[in-house]
Amino acid sequence: MLQIEIETCIGCGVCESTCTFGAIKVEGGCAVVGEACTLCGSCVDVCEVGALSIEREEKAVQGNLADWSGVWVYAECRHGRLAPVALELLGAGRKLADKRGVPLSAILLGAGIEGMAEELVAFGADKVFVVDDPALASFTDDAYGNALSALAKKHNPEIILAGATAIGRSFIPRVATTLATGLTADCTDLAIREEDGALLQTRPAFGGNIMATIICPHTRPQISTVRPLVMKPLVRDAGRKGEIIQVNLNPALLKPRVKVLESVVEDLDRVNLSEADIVVAGGRGLENEKGFAMIRELAEVLGGAVAASRAAVDSGWIPYPHQVGQTGKTVAPKIYIACGISGAIQHLVGMQSAETIIAINRDADAPIFDVATYGIVGDVFEIVPRLIAKFKERKSA
Repeated sequence: MLQIEIETCIGCGVCESTCTFGAIKVEGGCAVVGEACTLCGSCVDVCEVGALSIEREEKAVQGNLADWSGVWVYAECRHGRLAPVALELLGAGRKLADKRGVPLSAILLGAGIEGMAEELVAFGADKVFVVDDPALASFTDDAYGNALSALAKKHNPEIILAGATAIGRSFIPRVATTLATGLTADCTDLAIREEDGALLQTRPAFGGNIMATIICPHTRPQISTVRPLVMKPLVRDAGRKGEIIQVNLNPALLKPRVKVLESVVEDLDRVNLSEADIVVAGGRGLENEKGFAMIRELAEVLGGAVAASRAAVDSGWIPYPHQVGQTGKTVAPKIYIACGISGAIQHLVGMQSAETIIAINRDADAPIFDVATYGIVGDVFEIVPRLIAKFKERKSA
């Protein structure tokens, strides 16, 4: 809590003007703190007489942190195949494990997952812990969370990485809570701090306007979810050797409190958005739902996938699974065509890794042109139909 030494405070008001939350007021010649205080410490830094201080509770340390060793990657699998983010995380985890001088392990949960463990070894894992159980045929937070938590309690990994996918975002917080440790979500960069080996977890903050680097100094494991398509997988090495460990867990741990009645694969597009080489995206500039018919036609001609900005999704012109950006998917195609998208930072963080970005917008000052490889200033309703006609002509030739 924020402490104020009444005898030292001179009531200068600097702390009041500095506090962006309006939590400090000078009353009767002395600073008074209110309930809005977030303990950010900005007032402490500017107090010239040292009247302000923050008293924090001591963090509980989980015994000897040196007892925790190894890097783990949760290898997500969906619909009978490994999710691409699992291989991306093995690439990132390999670098972290080599830096720490520890083994890299993959955790594979599911039912009927034969053959996937060997693939994980080929992409960099030293060990693969396999829990192949009919109870894990359908994903549930409690069954998957209990399984991963039980393995972590037994083997004490210092780092656990998972994809910031719908599944990862759903059950990894449960794992962190069960293990009484921290979690940094939606990371875009990971590194090891030289002086003490702590995991440096970097993620966008304040709508993507700044990048925050977070550490977990007092507890283990250090857990991060990582955005898909921001890490690079290693080159597959079919000759790699690794240890595959079959694990049988207590059936009571895998008994979920909810029952999955049906799992439906939604077929919104012929091409998976996250895996497409060409993505055609529409934004507010399309004006209405009919504008996306034009975007779909261009994507179909190019053999690509359809994406959208949050503004288009919020307007109800296209379903949420197409959304790209901070609150949607991250894509890294070879070509990204942005049609009528202004280029807000929240959208850019989801597509700026594309190899080539082509922007079409009538506003020459739109921020999208700052990241575009090629820019076309003009009306999308005039330019896109001409592109469609030209591509059709080239394909027929």
